[in-house]
Amino acid sequence: MITRRQFTRFGAAAAVAAAVQPADSLLADWTHRIQGSSALPGSFGDVAGARSLRAHAWRHGLIFGSAVIVRNVEDDPEFAELIAEQCVIVVPTSELKWVALRPAPDKYDFSRPDFLLAFAQSHRMLMRGHTLCWHNSVPEWIQSPANRPHTRQIFIDHITTVCKHYAGRLHSWDVVNEAILPADGQPGGLRKSFWYEQIGPDYIELAFRTARAADPHARLTYNDYGVEYDSEEDAERRSLILEMLRKLQKNNVPLDAVGIQSHLKAVQHYAFGKGLADYIEAIRQMGLDVYLTELDVNEDDIATNDPAERDAIIARTYTDYLRVALANRAVKLVLTWDLSDRFTWLNNGPTHHRKQPNRPQRSLPFDRNYRPKQAFFALRDSFDRRRR
Repeated sequence: MITRRQFTRFGAAAAVAAAVQPADSLLADWTHRIQGSSALPGSFGDVAGARSLRAHAWRHGLIFGSAVIVRNVEDDPEFAELIAEQCVIVVPTSELKWVALRPAPDKYDFSRPDFLLAFAQSHRMLMRGHTLCWHNSVPEWIQSPANRPHTRQIFIDHITTVCKHYAGRLHSWDVVNEAILPADGQPGGLRKSFWYEQIGPDYIELAFRTARAADPHARLTYNDYGVEYDSEEDAERRSLILEMLRKLQKNNVPLDAVGIQSHLKAVQHYAFGKGLADYIEAIRQMGLDVYLTELDVNEDDIATNDPAERDAIIARTYTDYLRVALANRAVKLVLTWDLSDRFTWLNNGPTHHRKQPNRPQRSLPFDRNYRPKQAFFALRDSFDRRRR
């Protein structure tokens, strides 16, 4: 563990350090630790070291980690230390998406994701990429009349450049994110996105094939939301995603894992049950791994303002969900969508209509001051209940 003084000097060496250690050797190291180690050093007392989320996950064949906004790791040494204590893997929330990474046709800005990779490697952690293709991150320049006719080649060149930049150094990529939207009325339930309209429905296959060619080592993932509950809407999405996955496999498209985003609600009329369990099992039978990629709990609909009562409901939501999801050995990876309430996207998320606008969310394992909450122990206990 680096000290705070060492951490302030860390940023200057980040770009150099990012080229040091290939992901394959890191993954082999973590695999050895998962199989043979239950104790790690730490400085967060009862919730660090052998009692951390990562340690409890390791003992039960899981890799635990978190998404982060890179500037928060850069600017806040205490938060950076918390991430290093609790996580085996990190993923940047936005810095690898098109809009952030590709400000102009002839420019890529790898500075912040490179920093995060260097930070991860300095702590012998893994990093994954998010995301190579998403309907909600399309730069304005590519949508211009001059560039639209060249979208397919720009798409190929972008994925090739980005994957080659990190070739051999990332654990996995969310290659395509949120390609299914039944309401758009397209064949197979595909979302009528910019990529769909400009390239055609084969943009999904194209993305995976291009990513594999540029980086044969990263595990390639399809990532989506809205599959967690036993509702008709989620059942339809599960069915359409499975249909798409089977088609990809039939066409020999390289695919290693499926991401379940796992944005949960603390107050919900539907349960986690057979629908989710059957979905994960269907993915397992395809020979694919399952990653829980963006886990958090939206607590806006909780009526009480009492923090302890809210925390108990949130913790129970984590427990109920993970009891179903972790029962299947196909689940290999659990990531929360940030680690501390200080940085949760739910306070400002564009798709969330705040019923409690003056009440900051308590949706994650650690509070705004980086103290563990009931959600932390719900996660840890859920890992411990899983049989290897």
